[in-house]
Amino acid sequence: MPKVLITTAPFAVMNNKPLKMLEKENIEYFINPMGRKLKERELANMIYDFDALIAGTEKISDKVLDKANKLKIISRVGVGLDNLDLSSAKKNKILVTYTPEAPAPAVAELTIGLMISIIRHTHQANQSMHRKKWNRYFGKRFSKISIGIIGAGRIGSDVINKLSALSPKKILVNDIDKSRLTFSDKRISKASKEQILKKADLVSLHLPLTKKTKNMLSYEDLKLMKSDAFLINTSRGGIIREKDLIKVLKEGHLSAVAIDVFENEPYVGGLIGIENCLLTSHMGSMTEDCRTKMEIEATEEIVRYFKNKKLKNLVPEEEYKNQY
Repeated sequence: MPKVLITTAPFAVMNNKPLKMLEKENIEYFINPMGRKLKERELANMIYDFDALIAGTEKISDKVLDKANKLKIISRVGVGLDNLDLSSAKKNKILVTYTPEAPAPAVAELTIGLMISIIRHTHQANQSMHRKKWNRYFGKRFSKISIGIIGAGRIGSDVINKLSALSPKKILVNDIDKSRLTFSDKRISKASKEQILKKADLVSLHLPLTKKTKNMLSYEDLKLMKSDAFLINTSRGGIIREKDLIKVLKEGHLSAVAIDVFENEPYVGGLIGIENCLLTSHMGSMTEDCRTKMEIEATEEIVRYFKNKKLKNLVPEEEYKNQY
């Protein structure tokens, strides 16, 4: 009987269909007993006896995979792969799949929500109210600001589509794939990263973490932005050099930022306590429907593998080449 380790947490909380699928195929499963993101050493001590892994954002390093003597497939619940050593997986002849489409709508909607919150300072008003202080903040409207989108893939393009209905003054878009930069709406135009940083009132990042994007926004980049600009990152921690972001915010540069993703999670770093920094707990994909779809799609790949069927979402070779 095949054995599957499920490390992503939570799993099958909103819908137990993934577990039913495994049971139907007589696939034995073991769910992460910690109910949280596993540490590298915890996973290394746990993985030796399993044929398959349904994974989350925990670190799956060469050290871990060298102990996974029976492991044949990793099915990632989500799209980000920076936590997974792809070269080690290839070395150990472990197949890797993911769920690239499922999280996009939820992440895009959270991004729009964060935009609204920081341009109207609702997060700061909430903090003030809880301290029994009545502060009324001046904010901005979409029609009066230009928005920069860096990364126009699945999520970035969905954000652009949703933004169009909110009628911002202008949307500036940057992506390395030029085929994504053709727009019928005259308010939307392509721009370089530097143009976006200098001209946009709000910048939103929608990029994978690769050797090309690691620490892509440093102190000098952040200082290019308008002093009253807004910044959002719902993509991956590590794209913004965190120590530089902290320095910039403490200097009073930038009106507000919203960060959902961090290099080290759960997060306990220096952004905590900075009032104009809205922090959320890597919850971009955490809607009932999108999370359930991710879990089902990841489980379907495991079932296909053990039934000797063609896998639908193998990680493309390009991802192996781009990993830093």
